[in-house]
Amino acid sequence: MNLSNLQPAEGSTHNQNKRLGRGEGSGKGGTAARGHKGAKSRSGYSKKIGFEGGQMPLQRRVPKFGFKNINRKEYEGVNLDTLQLLVDNGVITDSVSMADFVANRLATKNEIVKILGRGELKAKLKVTAHKFTATAKAAIEAAGGEAVTI
Repeated sequence: MNLSNLQPAEGSTHNQNKRLGRGEGSGKGGTAARGHKGAKSRSGYSKKIGFEGGQMPLQRRVPKFGFKNINRKEYEGVNLDTLQLLVDNGVITDSVSMADFVANRLATKNEIVKILGRGELKAKLKVTAHKFTATAKAAIEAAGGEAVTI
C-alpha cells in the first residue's frame, strides 16, 4: 500500500452529489438539470403549504363556520366517584387539594380543576379546587364536607 492506491473504507463515504452548473462538459451545465423557465428553475423557490398549482386551494374552497372563543377556559373535570375511589383506596383521607390531583395524575399543575357531580360521595372531605358544579358542591356539603374555591 502506498499513497497512489489509498482509498476510503467500503461504505464510509456517501457523497454522490451531481456537480450542477459546472460547465457544458460535465453534462449538467446550462440549466443545471432544472429544465427551462418556470418557478422551479429559479433560485429561492419554495412551494407554499397547500399550493395546488394556482387552483383554488382546499383550505379556501371549503366553507368556514363556527366560532372560537379566544377567552375560553378549559377545565380538567374530576368527578365525585373518582374522589370516592381515592378515599376507598386510602390515597386521601380528609382533604383534597391541587397537589393531590397532580400526585394522582388527575390533572397537571398548570390545569384548572373543576369538580363534577357524577357518582356519590360518602366520605367527609375538604375539597379545594378552582370550580365546582352546583350538584358537586351540594353532594360534598351533604356528606359533611367543605367545598373551597381557589
